[in-house]
Amino acid sequence: MNTTIVQGIQAAVAPVFMLTAVAAMIGALATRLSRIIDRARWIEERLDSQRIKNEDAAYWELRRLGLRGSVVNWSIGFLVFCALFIGVTVAGLFLDVTTNSVTDSFVRWSFLGGIVCFACALICFLAETLLATHTLRFSKQSMDKRLPLEHTGDGK
Repeated sequence: MNTTIVQGIQAAVAPVFMLTAVAAMIGALATRLSRIIDRARWIEERLDSQRIKNEDAAYWELRRLGLRGSVVNWSIGFLVFCALFIGVTVAGLFLDVTTNSVTDSFVRWSFLGGIVCFACALICFLAETLLATHTLRFSKQSMDKRLPLEHTGDGK
């Protein structure tokens, strides 16, 4: 096998690991999005059948779920662009070695674009998790109950 082709493949392997991380994150975000959609459908079904005690709280949660879904969609979009930039980087690295073309600036900027998109996706992911935890509401009754593994302090 031609050594330049081997060098091209070796140079292109490192960014491929980033594609693996992007794919894993897209999978995790798709799961979060499906749970958001399922929860919204559940609330809407209860509203339609008038089985909700507090309609204002239900509509508030639906609005919050819509916002969370939008943030997840933005994150997935950034990840798709990240994958495209990294794919272009891999192609540029391979072409640079195999055709002796000068693609240094092209590869540099495409990789940087991928990193920026990945960082934006992580920021969106953080924002969505913060929105999700802010949505949690604990009643006084549930806070007074002890968890099974909590220590009561009286030796029991």
